Amino acid sequence: MLDKNGIARRIAKEIKDGYYINLGIGIPTLVANFIPEDINVVLQSENGLLGIGPFPYEGEEDPDLINAGKQTITTMPGSAIFDSAMSFGMIRSQKVDLTILGAMEVSEFGDIASWKIPGKMVKGMGGAMDLVASAKNIIVAMQQVNKEGQSKLLSTCSLPLTGKKCISKVVTEMGVYEIDQEKGGFRLLERAPGVSVEQIKNATAGRLIMDGEPPEMSI
Repeated sequence: MLDKNGIARRIAKEIKDGYYINLGIGIPTLVANFIPEDINVVLQSENGLLGIGPFPYEGEEDPDLINAGKQTITTMPGSAIFDSAMSFGMIRSQKVDLTILGAMEVSEFGDIASWKIPGKMVKGMGGAMDLVASAKNIIVAMQQVNKEGQSKLLSTCSLPLTGKKCISKVVTEMGVYEIDQEKGGFRLLERAPGVSVEQIKNATAGRLIMDGEPPEMSI
């Protein structure tokens, strides 16, 4: 199965030249480290930055440069820093081509729950609702099962929703899935190296769709 870096590396293959991309907190931030050198993209952070670079090496951190997850980052030549009002203006006016988010649950219709577990303290919504309401294309990076071994790819989300029918793809440690928002279902496009279809079936609580034998991904 893929580790977190493996998930990020596979998602990087979805990126196209010229994209403006927002990276959410958690696994999505790792995607910045795997963008191919021959692809020119601009990474946006809702706390007010265009032009995020890879994570800095130890000892080269600048405490004034952070992403939305409070991690220290680097900037690319030509980057721009601005206030949150302008940042969310970009997001709400659909200037972002691709949004990559983490999630606690995703439903077979593309609903996402990513911000709150009832009874547990949370810092706040952040920019998640604006992103899922406005983004043209959303990919979720997440673990397919929780610590108890229960699936997080569900028929219906049990946690408070961040957005409805907004997710296009999910990449987990087990595979790549395309979501059928109309009929409902996780269409298995690729299996992670060494992962069997049977393992995926056992780890998917929602409707699983397969068009023939799904290929093993190359990363």
